[in-house]
Amino acid sequence: MKTLLAALVAALALAAPAVAQTPPPETLFRNVRVFDGTGAPLSAPTDVLVRGNVIAAIGSGAAAPGATVIEGGGRTLMPGLIDAHTHIMFSTLPQAALLTADIGFVSIAAARAAEDMLMRGFTSARDLGGPVFGLKQAIDAGLATGPRIWPSGAFISQTGGHGDFRLPNELPAAPGNFGYADRIGAAAIADDATMVRTRAREQLALGATQIKLMAGGGVSSSYDPLDVTQYTEAELRAGVEAAENWGTYVTVHAYTPRAVRQALAAGVRCIDHGNMLDDATAKLMADKGVWWSLQPFTDDGSDSRFAEGSPNRIKQLTMYAGTDTAYALARKYRIKTAWGTDILFSAAAARGQGQLLAKMVKWYTPAEALTIATSGNAALLALSGPRNPYPGRLGVVATGALADLILVEGDPTQDLALVADAAKNFVVIMKDGKVYKNTVSR
Repeated sequence: MKTLLAALVAALALAAPAVAQTPPPETLFRNVRVFDGTGAPLSAPTDVLVRGNVIAAIGSGAAAPGATVIEGGGRTLMPGLIDAHTHIMFSTLPQAALLTADIGFVSIAAARAAEDMLMRGFTSARDLGGPVFGLKQAIDAGLATGPRIWPSGAFISQTGGHGDFRLPNELPAAPGNFGYADRIGAAAIADDATMVRTRAREQLALGATQIKLMAGGGVSSSYDPLDVTQYTEAELRAGVEAAENWGTYVTVHAYTPRAVRQALAAGVRCIDHGNMLDDATAKLMADKGVWWSLQPFTDDGSDSRFAEGSPNRIKQLTMYAGTDTAYALARKYRIKTAWGTDILFSAAAARGQGQLLAKMVKWYTPAEALTIATSGNAALLALSGPRNPYPGRLGVVATGALADLILVEGDPTQDLALVADAAKNFVVIMKDGKVYKNTVSR
């Protein structure tokens, strides 16, 4: 009987008409000069063929019968930009609103923020704290528009740490009494190694691509001065072990040498901020091969969340004062350096995301800064290993790479200010082979 059934199935398969395979759509960027994301000079005029969501060919006269043609006109084609430190759920609403508003309203505002981010040319983002899993799922499913997201989920903090948003009248907290930030997945309070391990495992179970721990004082938090070191080495190590068991890593919020050294001893593989580091600690980071995710924080008036003379403003100015030294140390020791914005609680600051990249000419050439924000940041994203939700090569214009591309009016490797006005200068924005903006033919 089994033989008879097998023969019948085979006969039916042979008799069934062949189903034509629809070829993937093709887009040809014709006559473009390529910045490939590695720091190499712009190419001579050439063509770039995208097939489906992958760059299929690079070269003049790339054959693409039936492809959608975008006439580059000698413009610059470059990889999509990557922001290595975002909080998409918290980027545009004031802090008070985030702590009191319905999470549905917050999610809708975040969806708008994600779309705006993509339209500024940021096709990927490492999100380092916030209830962003649902938004990521909606973007991946095509229900919302935005960048690829590498989510950390709730940032994990000790009581009184940088992630403790509870009001003073909520402390001391009763055992098992979760604050609002905990309940919506914005933060997770954990005060011993066992709870750090548990909270890290929870975020990994929900889809975190890396774990974020608060290892030192912060500017926007209420309780902790900048010099405070948070967690013990054993507590940090518990989070590191949980992440490593899932094939990924821990990054920490930390500014000071003591906080960073403790994190390094615990096995942390990325330091976010570090604006107040000294020479010896920077050298230790270089020796250990860890990543330094720096933000170009300077006092240019772009962040006016805090009143002059307030404790938060004093902390902010203290942190700003170390930025020049931090970039100098990163360059001196050739530390693997990422770029991010860490924009919080300000729609105006969010609109200036590209301006924060343009600011990098204070420390780097335009080509160096673009390399950091493309292939450099892509290498940091790849540190998630098997937790990487988007397998494929990002941050470069190369055959076989994922097709996240921007067509720029002008040459950003010579004039980085072009990235500050995406509405004017980014004439085509493509993510995963799909065109989200095209003003070339208008």
